[in-house]
Amino acid sequence: MTASPVQQFLERLGRDPLLQVKVQAAVTADEVARLAQELGYAVSGSDLLMLSGRSAAGVRVTRVNHPGEYPGRYY
Repeated sequence: MTASPVQQFLERLGRDPLLQVKVQAAVTADEVARLAQELGYAVSGSDLLMLSGRSAAGVRVTRVNHPGEYPGRYY
């Protein structure tokens, strides 16, 4: 079974310390998705938000709640 683009990106993220720094500096899921897209992975911010609270490929995805957002919007 082939891994999804999100899983492939997270696997790369787990191995690439420079990419980890860039992802940690990103403010939104869309910014992280843009980083993934620049590397050739078809990933959206929504894809990432739907993984919030879970681990994939050794990487834990955590959604940061920002004031003014709608609770439960992506899950």
